[in-house]
Amino acid sequence: MDPVAVETVAQTGHISLWHLVMQASWVVKLVMLGLALSSVWSWAIIIEKFFAMRKMNAANDRFEQNFWSGQSLEDLYISLGNRPTVGLAAIFMAAMREWKRSQEAAMRAGFHGVQKRIEKVMDVQIQKEMHDVEARLLFLATTGSAAPFIGLFGTVWGIMVSFQAIANSQNTNLAVVAPGIAEALFATAIGLVAAIPATIFYNMFTADTGRIGSRLENFADEFSAIISRQLDERV
Repeated sequence: MDPVAVETVAQTGHISLWHLVMQASWVVKLVMLGLALSSVWSWAIIIEKFFAMRKMNAANDRFEQNFWSGQSLEDLYISLGNRPTVGLAAIFMAAMREWKRSQEAAMRAGFHGVQKRIEKVMDVQIQKEMHDVEARLLFLATTGSAAPFIGLFGTVWGIMVSFQAIANSQNTNLAVVAPGIAEALFATAIGLVAAIPATIFYNMFTADTGRIGSRLENFADEFSAIISRQLDERV
């Protein structure tokens, strides 16, 4: 805070958030701006991930209901057709496409290696699905861990500048000291505002991601067992 601003606040006794931001040094302003943008982007990711995971869980529930309803795998494959699929349905479609590509060759050379190829295709599809689920979660983790320290840096810098301004004004009463300290602490407050929701939702989404991953892997194992039984029947 510059000496003129210090004296003005001391005389009026008024401190507003906008005043604190506008009177901050350029370093503190950059810190506040960066933290504010990080907070906005974090909330955008949080909202997107919330609805994306709800959509995937709902799609997985619908697919499992159809898969275990008793209809044939061929009918289910045809019903899904070329529609966009996610989660369990995407794994099923990838495995069935590989199964169909392998059938003609298997008739000539036998079924050796077919199941391994199908399992490999399902593993690759699981990795693709999990990559989409985990996308941008690293930003939440980084914001949650780094934002408080960035805010603290702004606070330390702001306090240093404030003490210099106070020394230049040669006035040490509380009305002069308070605005500079409040300005500096405001940077830490913004850092916490950015970090707290990012940390909370990162932990929540990480747990949800783990459950989704386990569900995909369990289905892949179950479907692999079904394929194995069908291959045994053809041998």
